[in-house]
Amino acid sequence: GALRTLCVAALLGALRAGGTELTLELPDSAQRCFHQELESGVKFTLDYQVISGGHYDVDCYVEDPNGKTIYQETKKQYDSFSHHTEVKGVYTFCFSNEFSTFSHKIVYFDFQVGDEPPILPDMSNRVTALTQLESACVTIHEMLKAVIDSQTHYRLREAQDRSRAEELNGRVSYWSVGETLILFAVSIGQVLLLKSFFTEKRPSGGGAGT
Repeated sequence: GALRTLCVAALLGALRAGGTELTLELPDSAQRCFHQELESGVKFTLDYQVISGGHYDVDCYVEDPNGKTIYQETKKQYDSFSHHTEVKGVYTFCFSNEFSTFSHKIVYFDFQVGDEPPILPDMSNRVTALTQLESACVTIHEMLKAVIDSQTHYRLREAQDRSRAEELNGRVSYWSVGETLILFAVSIGQVLLLKSFFTEKRPSGGGAGT
């Protein structure tokens, strides 16, 4: 019973591992930066993806506390970057849409700090084989991680597809309104043209008398 409780607690604790997920709006010709203080020798991972706007691309760069650029990509739709810190201090990562003059972007990012803690205490130093319950805990943990990753992936794909569908719907609506206006203009023009064919021209007055 105690081991089962410990297993459940370890699963929940591992699933609540430190990290930040955020979806932000990036206006045209704008840049958004985030800052995180980290110790030296710590691993961090930055995953990001553009959900909507323009060509679904964004510039991204990461700087260490000394101002050195350790990662830089331009016009990327999505990417993942991992790094082990060498110095202690505030690390900065920025998303830039400065190359776009009219397209707003929606950007999702996931910033994870540190390695995942072991699912069971002293698991890395175990000399004996895992019990059936411990093996089940590890298997469930790996399956839950896969489920969470899949849910995040499909959630982002659904948001991206919905944005594209709304954009396409807007274009179709504008095109339909334009076609309707053109149809009315052509119809009125045809009526006026036909009316001019059947209009009797009256002779001008002031004819000579006899």
